Amino acid sequence: MNEDVHQGVNDEHPEERGTPIGRRVFLGTLALGAAGVVAAPPLQRGLERFLGGAADKDPTGLTGLLPNGGGFRYYSVASSVPRKNAGTYRLTVDGLVERPVNYTIDELRAMPQTRMVRDVQCVTGWRVPDTPFEGVRLSRLLDAARLRPTARAVRFTCFDGTYTESLTLDQARRADVLVALRMQDKDLGHSHGGPVRLYVAPMYFYKSAKWLSGITVTDEVRPGYWEERGYDVDAWVGRSNGRDDDPTS
Repeated sequence: MNEDVHQGVNDEHPEERGTPIGRRVFLGTLALGAAGVVAAPPLQRGLERFLGGAADKDPTGLTGLLPNGGGFRYYSVASSVPRKNAGTYRLTVDGLVERPVNYTIDELRAMPQTRMVRDVQCVTGWRVPDTPFEGVRLSRLLDAARLRPTARAVRFTCFDGTYTESLTLDQARRADVLVALRMQDKDLGHSHGGPVRLYVAPMYFYKSAKWLSGITVTDEVRPGYWEERGYDVDAWVGRSNGRDDDPTS
């Protein structure tokens, strides 16, 4: 999982009996909780910045075990990920197309934007409800590239140099699949896969590749990073990977 969603295995741990805590610890916890109510917004922002930066430099992936204030967890399958901005970022559309192209961020922003609000569901079990995403429908970019008759699927590559994903052509053309530039009504930050990421609303979040850099049209589905390690290629929420989560759309 290349996203704020899964760069570990799909662990399911049974409930374990906790160790009793003393009165002093309990009262201290209450005090911290009360302080947290007052300091929550700045602390949350600080925690998000810390976890995002730590995840970029953490080859073990252990920082991904800690949820940030927004409910997301940061994951990366690469030990480090370069940062891209409007001057250095390019999105390539190529493969079985008549018109291969490289898009800048400004060019993507100039296209009609679609905004949708869905729950984000990770295959490891956590969910962030009512999360806004905004960007260009993937189908628009595919249509502009003029697909060849042999086109059957789409492969996605990322500028972390490691992560990949795939969709069938029918899946890629869905109206709820975006090349996203914004999340939670702000530009995508680096830790959430910015400046541009894939967002596949009805599937588990590992399909929504972070740090998107390449869209290659192919003649067959090629399993992505986590599919090569046992995850389902078709990752519909609640209907794959042995899970029964509520659908996200």
